[in-house]
This record gives sequence, C-alpha cells and structure tokens, in this order.
Amino acid sequence: MAWSKNKDVPPPRDHRSVVDVPETVTLEPIGWVRSPYTERHGTPRQPVVRGGIVGEGYVELNAAMVPEKALRDIEGFDRIWLLTYLHLNPRWGPLVRPPRGGIRRGVFATRSPHHPNSIGLSAVELVRREGAILHVRGLDLIDGTPVLDIKPYVPYCDAFPDSAAGWVDAVEE
Repeated sequence: MAWSKNKDVPPPRDHRSVVDVPETVTLEPIGWVRSPYTERHGTPRQPVVRGGIVGEGYVELNAAMVPEKALRDIEGFDRIWLLTYLHLNPRWGPLVRPPRGGIRRGVFATRSPHHPNSIGLSAVELVRREGAILHVRGLDLIDGTPVLDIKPYVPYCDAFPDSAAGWVDAVEE
C-alpha cells in the first residue's frame, strides 16, 4: 500500500517498506573520551567501585558533526549513558573469564569488552557542560575511546533494582 495524502489510505507506521535491513553498519564517532587512563591495565572495570566513584575526565564532542544545540537541556541530568566503541579490543571469543566469576562464562552473560562489536555502555555522572565538552565522573574508559552516542540516564526507566542478575547474584562480595 503506497502512502497517499488521500484520507482513505493511512500513512505507513514505519519505513520497512522503503528501507532495507543493512548487512553492515558504519558509525562515526561523535566525540572522544578524555580520561586519566591511558592503557587497559589500571582502568576500572566498572565506573563505580564499592560505593566510591572513580575516574574523572570529559567527553570532547566533534563540533563539526554535533552542533552545540544538540546538548541543550542535558545539564538537568545527574547521569548520562555513553555508548562507545572499545577500539582496543580487536578480538572476541564466545567464552570469557570475568574478574568476579571464576569460571568461563558466555560472553553475552558478561560485561566483558570482548564482544563481537566491542560496544561499551557506561553510566557516568555529568558534572558540568562547557560548550561542547561534557565533564564527567565515574569513567571506566581509556583516553581516546570513540563516543558513538550519548543518552540521558532516566531513573524511572533505566533502573530495575529488583531484577535478577544471573550468576552475578551467586558471587560472594
């Protein structure tokens, strides 16, 4: 059914009929992490460690790609999600040994950086914004990590404190 301004023909609900599912996806960084961590050894594995927040730095956005107005209203959020490309992880395997798990686990049951597409997800504290620079706290990322996207952390839909955490629940602190 083709789209028409005719009231008898409803507009399409999505674009499936005109857009193919891609075989590959190419992404461009919208910015880069500027972090005190310069190598994998010594970089925190999670942004919050035993209640203490570590890793202060900033996200430097590519002004040629992202206009400053894209950051409008972000200052009102305590936290933001950083979606990143973990560029120093060129290989992956189906099983990994997580630091707290002891035995080898399926990679998709872990937060290992060694996934097929090496996409990172970090919830960091937004300290302040200065133009196209976002000062953040709680970084678990290496200096120069490409940032693919930024989204606000919204507690009512991003936090599920009563959710089961699989094998992690069984690991003693």
